[in-house]
Amino acid sequence: MTITKKVPQNMTSMRLDKVSSEIFTDYSRTQIKKWINDGRILLNDEFATPKEKVYENDEIQINPIEEIKTEWTKEKIEFEVLEEQKNYLIINKPYDLVMHPGAGRKNGTLANGLLYRFPELKKLPRAGIVHRLDKDTSGVLLVARNENFRNYFVDQLQKRNIKKKYLAVVVGNIIGSLEINEPIGRDKKNRTKMSIRSDGKEAVSYLKLNEGLGKYSLLDVIIKTGRTHQIRVHLASKKLPIIGDKSYNPSSNISKNTSQKLMNIIRNFPRQALHSSQLEFNDLGSNKSLSYCAPIPDDIKNLIKQLKKEYLNT
Repeated sequence: MTITKKVPQNMTSMRLDKVSSEIFTDYSRTQIKKWINDGRILLNDEFATPKEKVYENDEIQINPIEEIKTEWTKEKIEFEVLEEQKNYLIINKPYDLVMHPGAGRKNGTLANGLLYRFPELKKLPRAGIVHRLDKDTSGVLLVARNENFRNYFVDQLQKRNIKKKYLAVVVGNIIGSLEINEPIGRDKKNRTKMSIRSDGKEAVSYLKLNEGLGKYSLLDVIIKTGRTHQIRVHLASKKLPIIGDKSYNPSSNISKNTSQKLMNIIRNFPRQALHSSQLEFNDLGSNKSLSYCAPIPDDIKNLIKQLKKEYLNT
């Protein structure tokens, strides 16, 4: 049976494991910490680490009877596997695909598809998923195939040794590169969103101009930290909203003097134009540097083509 409780005001900015042990008093902090790592405790319907900070009205879900992953069923889901190794899989996640089941969604997710194609993943917490992409973000993603590599990769993530690079098509321009170092926390007015908050968690993003597209830009974004919605929040905070982002660019900002045809294309773009393009890490054992890339999907490629046609005559 799953039990859900909200974080009280006096526990804001405290660690998830500490808060959980104080509001679920029937269980020890040691047990709570293990359950967080095993995927039996969720924070706002997402997996988190024991050290994760929580805020007032965040929801903590606990299932002391069985791991949440045991509720997941295998299902045929379309996604591309870029690489299969004995320790991991490299996935090219399509947009409009949720990572794993959560509140109100029991199937139709990447996790369901992973269990269908790789049944051995049922032995692992979260079906081997060790990091995530938003539903409408496409691109490269690693899935662990055994507990040893899973623990290694999570440790590398926590030590910030994993390099993640994204492509974003945004409204506006930058010259050269830009570092954004602004803490992020859950939005006080809307718990489904994140925002820049002085009491939030450290969040660092590095932007570099990949290509100018008139009054729009194709940016390379490398994130040092991996906060929920980090790139989308950071770019919106610098008035560089991502095209198609309905949460952080809800009014579909358009640059001045954009033609009506291009305006319609931009406003009808079906998702945020954000793509996880590259993942780099050192392999377990050999420490060899590995790099995997996912090609730009057709929808973003066509969007860039239309912007070039409008401004660069190409």
